[in-house]
Amino acid sequence: MKRKQLAVGLLALTLLLSGSPGPQAGAAAESAPVGMNLNGQDVRFATAPVFAGSTLMVPLRELSQALGVEVRWNAAEKWAEAEKGSASIKLQPGSENAYRSGREVKLEQAPYVEGEKLMVPLRFFSEAFGFNVYWDALNRKVSIVDADKSLPTVGSFEKLESLLKEMPRAAGISVQNEMLEFKSKTAVTDSAAAPAAPTAIGESGSSASPGYSTTNVQVEGVDEGDVIKTDGEFIYQVNRNRIVIADALPAESMNVVSTVYWEDANFYPQELYVDDTHLVVIGSTSYPAASVPVPLGGPEDQPQAAPVSGSPSHSVIAEKKIAIWPSPYRTTTKTIVYELGDRTKLKAVRETELEGHYISSRKIGDSLYIVTNKSMNFHWLLRENATPEEKLAAAAGPAYRDTAAGDAFVTIGFEDIRYFPKAVEPNYLLVGGIHLKHPNQKMQVTSYLGSGQYVYASESNLYVTVNEYQAAQPMPIPIDPGIGGIATPSIPVPRAEDTVSVIYKFGLDGGTTRYEGRGTVPGHPLSQFSMDEHDGYFRIATTTGSSWRTDEGTSKNNVYVLDEAMKITGSLEDLAPGERIYSVRYMGSRAYMVTFRQVDPLFAIDLSDPRAPKTLGQLKIPGYSDYLHPYDENHLIGFGKEAVVAKPEPAFTGEPAAFTQGMKMALFDVSDPANPKELFKETIGDRGTESELLHNHKALLFSKEKNLLAFPVTVMEIKDKNAADSDSPQAYGEFTFQGAYVYGLDLQSGFHLRGKVTHLSEEAMKKAGSSWYGSDLNIERLLYIGDTLYSASQGMMKANDLASLKELRSLPLPPWQPRP
Repeated sequence: MKRKQLAVGLLALTLLLSGSPGPQAGAAAESAPVGMNLNGQDVRFATAPVFAGSTLMVPLRELSQALGVEVRWNAAEKWAEAEKGSASIKLQPGSENAYRSGREVKLEQAPYVEGEKLMVPLRFFSEAFGFNVYWDALNRKVSIVDADKSLPTVGSFEKLESLLKEMPRAAGISVQNEMLEFKSKTAVTDSAAAPAAPTAIGESGSSASPGYSTTNVQVEGVDEGDVIKTDGEFIYQVNRNRIVIADALPAESMNVVSTVYWEDANFYPQELYVDDTHLVVIGSTSYPAASVPVPLGGPEDQPQAAPVSGSPSHSVIAEKKIAIWPSPYRTTTKTIVYELGDRTKLKAVRETELEGHYISSRKIGDSLYIVTNKSMNFHWLLRENATPEEKLAAAAGPAYRDTAAGDAFVTIGFEDIRYFPKAVEPNYLLVGGIHLKHPNQKMQVTSYLGSGQYVYASESNLYVTVNEYQAAQPMPIPIDPGIGGIATPSIPVPRAEDTVSVIYKFGLDGGTTRYEGRGTVPGHPLSQFSMDEHDGYFRIATTTGSSWRTDEGTSKNNVYVLDEAMKITGSLEDLAPGERIYSVRYMGSRAYMVTFRQVDPLFAIDLSDPRAPKTLGQLKIPGYSDYLHPYDENHLIGFGKEAVVAKPEPAFTGEPAAFTQGMKMALFDVSDPANPKELFKETIGDRGTESELLHNHKALLFSKEKNLLAFPVTVMEIKDKNAADSDSPQAYGEFTFQGAYVYGLDLQSGFHLRGKVTHLSEEAMKKAGSSWYGSDLNIERLLYIGDTLYSASQGMMKANDLASLKELRSLPLPPWQPRP
């Protein structure tokens, strides 16, 4: 019956609206076609959507049918009335006044008649009936999604202000938490035992191909950017403010064929990708505030000549400029795509920019996904004497550009910035996707009011996790009595147990992303390795509480399993009270977790039943592992630090502390998960020995097939073993080596040091004192091509025979020079 009423109403409406077109129609028709998508499915109307000013207008009859809305025409009052459930609207041709569920509202664009069709504002009509509308400016595509399957949009600056006022005040929290951990007499007294977050993101669960090595990544088939790559013939290296390309074959005549610079003097490269046809360089750049245009008003502030603009949500940025102190620069993450042909003259074919600081990226086949954070000037927003224009500029939506669509930046308006209810932060999270082999497919960008800290990706989904701090009451900071007793901060300092991890899930498909859900679990993760996806389930390991506490608030470690809708289906909580997670590795239906305070418990966890994770067994040994790498399905390699337990200095009181010593490698047998075993271990150097591998898995070169394990390391050794304090666990070693250690590893004999490679000359070693520094000749990465091992520092590339480690070629790299 309703279908019949709808058809009759629409027929009457069509007959009564047969009149002259509205004045807005002519200007709107100048734009290129607009694509439409409803709940993931492309739709096409007989009458194409058009822009009237900056409002997208669509035919009422076709839109109402697509959304399942009943429409009637009130001939007496000349109103179009629409209903669906309890929602209703009333529209009148030529009038900006409308009614939504009985309340009068003012439209930015009045409905008008085009031919025999009544054209209505798409966003207003759709949102009135429980749909969210998103605009993809570069690809000129609008998506309409059921509200229960999508996120709401901010909509306006006033709504943004109200959302920010409701959020927990988290300013200064991370710094205060670090101070708590430092002042609380934790068991680990060496700062090296609590490593900083990884400077780069990624890791590999499988050994590299026998032809040439690839970056050690977390998930097979999901590439991660690094400072060096090879395609089996050439080596590409991020080298200061440029890219160095070396022809690696034959190794005896390896030479630099080109150094790649760019026109942007402020661009600094951070990572790169290489495939058969493209070199992709990702880095950061900035622009002075005086040249940063900020849109301050409505459509009248937007240049109407640019056809890519026109949406109230996305527009080419207007020529109004305001410098907001203390943020005088706009920072963007820039991607430069080069076509691989003649390596001596690479051609840049595309550039994209996302405003904000670079978080991470992933490359899956020919699709590249980039994640950034743009912070807003939150403190300026809170200033009582700030003008409305200054506040709007401080909170201006992020901007982006893609040279595939032109050189202009496009800003994302509040209508298209999505937010996570009850999880609002004063940042904008941007996710951009491009298809490298489809240059006509413009970059797709989505923006969220929030932030991201950790990124994990499978071949089909991207997960971005952020620590969310709950409201907390002020609490005293315990300080050693010898330092000054008890102090109470003036701002609320949340306990570690007041944090939760919020996980955002995005589906990936050919360079496009779609938001698919949000999950929340207690505690905070360590790194991307805390996360994993397996058989449709997402797993995450977190730490709650604080290790310095001795009551119920002490630290505990947990594993949570979430379903495809990001709801918790199973959990294993309260592991190793008083300790925190140092490393995690997932291998199919199992997880292996290392926690630490005085000894290193290695937990084997069964995740085969997502509803009931359980501990299978554990191994307690001295030291800990910062990174776990699979050797095969039954064996793990751990890389970390050796440790000894001893009484701390007299100035400190409390339990004995664990003091870190040299770098430790261990091979674990987990074939019987109820009884894990340490088969072999190797210790390198003494206290103070460091390796980037302990903080960045990409520094590892591993091939089971080639019996090869290599990594860069700076070795510190106690040279005088007869010195009075040489046997003290707190005694640091002196510098003896920087370079690469190259090992063989097998299940019969364990670790076997095959040799060492260094870029330091004998003269440099003789000049070295008791410590070392960030020299240009410090080896950063290793790779192999065929039977040749290549090592790279900022000042040199070296080729060694893989079997004998005999040096084949030492290639000094061109010294740094200003950009040409």
